Amino acid sequence: MVLAVNSRHTMDDEPKTPAELKEIRLNRRAAQDAEGIKAMADIAAADIAIRKRTATLRAERLAREAAERDKPPEPKAKAKAKPKKKKTT
Repeated sequence: MVLAVNSRHTMDDEPKTPAELKEIRLNRRAAQDAEGIKAMADIAAADIAIRKRTATLRAERLAREAAERDKPPEPKAKAKAKPKKKKTT
């Protein structure tokens, strides 16, 4: 048995009424809005995490720089000068 498939309406056998099409569009729009809100929340959460990490790293760097500033560097031991070789001509 071979069934004829209407190429114009592949999902259903019957065409949709304008009211059904409007409901489909509204449902799709609501799903897209919800997805957009979730994506923006994810972006905001990532931004907050980045800002916290940056603040932590900045505080560590400033503390390290302050400790280095308070503690003067140790003077390096000067190497003994080698005696210069006299050139003989």
